Amino acid sequence: MTTTYPFSAIVGMDGLRLALLLNAVSPAVGGVLVRGEKGTAKSTAVRAIAALLPAVDVVAGCRFSCDPAAPDPSCPDGPHEPDTGEARPARMVELPVGASEDRLVGALDIERALSDGVKAFEPGLLADAHRGVLYVDEVNLLHDHLIDLLLDAAAMGASYVEREGVSVRHAARFLLVGTMNPEEGELRPQLLDRFGLTVEVAASRDTDERVEVVRRRLAYDEDPEGFAARWAADEAALRERIAAARALLPRVGLGDRALRQIAAVCAGFEVDGMRADIVTARTATALAAWADRTDVRTEDVRGAALLSLPHRRRRAPFDAPGLDEDKLDEILRQFEEDEPEPDPDPGPEGPDSPDDGPDGPGDPENPRGGPQEDAGDGTGEQTPPAAPEPSVPDQRTGGEHETADRETDSARADGDDGAGEADEGTGGTGRERAAVGAAEPFRTRRLDVPGLGEGAAGRRSRARSAHGRTTGARRPRGTLSALHLTATVRAAAPHQRARGRRGPGLLVRRDDLREAVREGREGNLVLFVVDASGSMAARTRMSAIKGAVLSLLLDAYQRRDKVGLITFRGADAELALPPTSSVDAAAVRLERLPTGGRTPLAAGLLKAREVLRVERLRDPSRRPLLVVVTDGRATEAKRAGGPTPVERAGRAARMLAGDRVASVVVDCESGPVRLGLAGALARELRATPVTLDELRADSVTALVRDVRTVSNPRRAA
Repeated sequence: MTTTYPFSAIVGMDGLRLALLLNAVSPAVGGVLVRGEKGTAKSTAVRAIAALLPAVDVVAGCRFSCDPAAPDPSCPDGPHEPDTGEARPARMVELPVGASEDRLVGALDIERALSDGVKAFEPGLLADAHRGVLYVDEVNLLHDHLIDLLLDAAAMGASYVEREGVSVRHAARFLLVGTMNPEEGELRPQLLDRFGLTVEVAASRDTDERVEVVRRRLAYDEDPEGFAARWAADEAALRERIAAARALLPRVGLGDRALRQIAAVCAGFEVDGMRADIVTARTATALAAWADRTDVRTEDVRGAALLSLPHRRRRAPFDAPGLDEDKLDEILRQFEEDEPEPDPDPGPEGPDSPDDGPDGPGDPENPRGGPQEDAGDGTGEQTPPAAPEPSVPDQRTGGEHETADRETDSARADGDDGAGEADEGTGGTGRERAAVGAAEPFRTRRLDVPGLGEGAAGRRSRARSAHGRTTGARRPRGTLSALHLTATVRAAAPHQRARGRRGPGLLVRRDDLREAVREGREGNLVLFVVDASGSMAARTRMSAIKGAVLSLLLDAYQRRDKVGLITFRGADAELALPPTSSVDAAAVRLERLPTGGRTPLAAGLLKAREVLRVERLRDPSRRPLLVVVTDGRATEAKRAGGPTPVERAGRAARMLAGDRVASVVVDCESGPVRLGLAGALARELRATPVTLDELRADSVTALVRDVRTVSNPRRAA
């Protein structure tokens, strides 16, 4: 058996350790989401806390971990006999990112159903995790269908299975703990809100602390049992403190004053819904119990808010979770000022109330009101530092029909040979301009890839999927993945007499098996090719263009796409962001994008073709959608005797069309004079041309537009 790394041996990570300990004290807090860069001991800490959880009493032999004091009346293994309880360690069940739906919720025992003719339910991971910990590593990469099941179970405290003739309900109350690397993409807001607390972790920059981390890890790898033995006393002390805090928790009083502080803080940060208030109240109570107190003080409210609100505050798209500590202190300070003068009688709180105690807001030793803990016990129970407030992009309004830069447009209206553009760095439109902020994002219409794909589960294009509506049945291709029970029985039924059936079971052979054919939606690779040349450099226009691309990125995030970003300007094209699941990274690259220089449109298209070729080898099942954002101009250094820039761009577009790539051209041309060059490019690509206005979901024109490929040449003409 593998020896778990001791929780008390973890160096630093005060916020992470505190959040996990508070959940150990009060499981009602609702779990924790750990966000941080790779290699920061996220998984190590989560696995280590499970060893400190108190044992649970369960009904002997119950596969659903029923409490003998109050067994679940609808337990599939019930009814249970009294006095059949036994103690066992709390479980930590790991949900793999690639788990199937059957593995998570359970399913019909097909073997017994077909051989014995009985309905038998095989429990899943949700049943195993009941009254324990459900841990999801890389939770942001979990497929949508599994997230939906987790949301249902977390909301109702039970798992309902209605499939293949089986109707089962069992309790599923668990501590949900997830870890993730934000570089690989964010979580859906619904699942994010289900985590009680959130913690940001990063590797220490302190040399001595990093040395100690390496020293302890090497010692553990060399002798896990010996290393654990050296920390056994600290683990036992920590386990006893958790048990003591749990015993004290019911006696902790959450007075009206603390509740009003919590409500003021949650309202001040404009959090959605009321779950934030409830979780903050539970966390503040757990903090007081952990500090061996029976009253909730201002520092408990502050510490609870730093853990429970960062992922719930209202923020702009692609902003990282975080909480402004100065604003939090200001809200609490205003609350103190608005409070009426206290009654001379100290009341039930006594002389140690938050206003008068040594740990109150006016304590000179603790000016920020954080909890004062024993620094020498090595458990990391200090209030965690909040994540820094992310910078908010400069949100400028502006549309594609702005004509503030009419001189720039009119200077190019007489041709597309680049005569009006100077080389980069020589002034005029060739001069590189600083990045401008994006306009306000908007809801975009859905851009689909035509046909029926077989890519990763998502929310964009139609696809054959393991999870979706059943559209038919077929013979298995390789390993049977999803049995179509009705079709299997129908195939086996005519042969029962010939096979000599005598008992209640159905005689089924391998040739009778049928698998379900299901249709859902897939995620695609959305590759953006953005013109950043001088012809796009008008501030109002570029702000609108960035706002449109940011809106498409937000749509890609919601539809679980991979995204990539290519920019072209000056003399060449650049892969600013290789295809990734982190839409946030693409938004950051876009926001910082400078403009200026000539317009090497052909280079941008050829770079896109190369990127798509490589991605096709890496992930053949993920279909691409090319989004070209340009005004259609092509200007670059002319080559003697060679084709013009426009001809080179047309040739590159026809090569992409020959690869049967579904494409969209976002026409960014504005001003009183329009050359229609983007429309000509769309015809060469056999793509759908749309204006910035037509991208909006509420646009009337968008209702009659569709993505066109070479598979539909009549519409592409």
